Amino acid sequence: MVVAPTAHEPAGAGTPAQAERPVTARAGALRDMMLSRSRFLWALSADVSSRGWPVMPAVYGGRPEEEAKVSAMSLAPDPADPAGPPAGTPAGTSRSTSATIQPNILRYLVVVADERGVDLRPLLKQLGLDETVMRSAALRVSYRQGSAVIRRALELTGDERLGLKVGSAQHLTAWGLLGFALMADDTLRHAIETGVKYQNLSGAMVVWSAAVGEEDDAFVLRADLPDPAMDPAVASFLSEEAFASVVTLSRLAVGPAFAPRAVEFSFPPPRELDLYEGLFRCPVRFGAPANRMVVDPAWARFRMPGRDPVSYASTLEMLDAHMTSRRDQQDLLEVLEISVAQGLPVVPSFGEQARRHATSERTLRRRLADCGTTYEALVEGVRRERVEQLLLRPELTLRDIARRAGFSDERALRRAVHRWHGASPGRLRERMRTARP
Repeated sequence: MVVAPTAHEPAGAGTPAQAERPVTARAGALRDMMLSRSRFLWALSADVSSRGWPVMPAVYGGRPEEEAKVSAMSLAPDPADPAGPPAGTPAGTSRSTSATIQPNILRYLVVVADERGVDLRPLLKQLGLDETVMRSAALRVSYRQGSAVIRRALELTGDERLGLKVGSAQHLTAWGLLGFALMADDTLRHAIETGVKYQNLSGAMVVWSAAVGEEDDAFVLRADLPDPAMDPAVASFLSEEAFASVVTLSRLAVGPAFAPRAVEFSFPPPRELDLYEGLFRCPVRFGAPANRMVVDPAWARFRMPGRDPVSYASTLEMLDAHMTSRRDQQDLLEVLEISVAQGLPVVPSFGEQARRHATSERTLRRRLADCGTTYEALVEGVRRERVEQLLLRPELTLRDIARRAGFSDERALRRAVHRWHGASPGRLRERMRTARP
């Protein structure tokens, strides 16, 4: 594999053979952590089955006993993404508004912003994500909510490299069961492949894939954006955060000497390269066809100091069960969103939706609570996305848009748009047109 260098290659970006590796000490520490694995796994299993994923109290200051107070939450609709829905989304659906992502990135973003004197909590509260909600293991956010918080954090901090700092602040424990599985895995490559397989449980906001390169068996990890039309600043943040977190977590797992062979970003070169060089310790290329990280074969084969086949297998059983549950939740949200979108301007009643699913209203309400949302919030998200799509059609008047989106009149539409965006429909329409390529 040929990687065109466009940055300096720092000295010491070596392979395992060149690194100082106090493996015995690290392995001993990790094995000590695993001695009580039966009790640990049982506790995590109970947490997964009852409420979702373990909370991250060290990051957001939450206490487990407080978390039980929030079994489900109705998330406020998120700010608009001027680029519109991802390609392939059926007209009128709101895949990007489904709350299905664990907010690990947002939790660490709060911490990193705090260190820079910026308090993101008022912004999160506006989106329905107050501190009590953020502590909950049941919390899920949508791509658009996450993107909105990231976009505003970039503006408030003025830090263009915020993604690198958020990614490098993370720890394996933030990944809950998946982090434990990675520590117990056999090799670094296999641990990364495990992470890719269960990425939907990690809070990832990029789409990961991994493969062996065309030359010398180098291991290539790729991060694609879920929406190619995403805000460029948010896209850069997510790409940086993705690889910064992988490198940081890899060093926590196999030792501080780890360094990729090369890292490639699809966005243009930034003004300052020092942070990239200091973090990755390898050639970094910008303006590449894709976001990729190339790992030397020797590092890919490196044995994990805490490998434990029994713990690994036990953890995978629970991850598989949770994946099945997550797919069921995503299927439910998508079916309901499509049903609402196809029914507009008339919104199917909740009772009608329950009958369509051959279940009781109470059961359907509980299933939505397990997804971290309500039917009202889901309808609001679909209606909001329909309005944003219709505003991009210049031939439609506000009265036309109000009628098609199911509002009683133009005034109701204006109130809703102002509530969502803090702007009039006319101003939002102009802003969205300007933002589109």
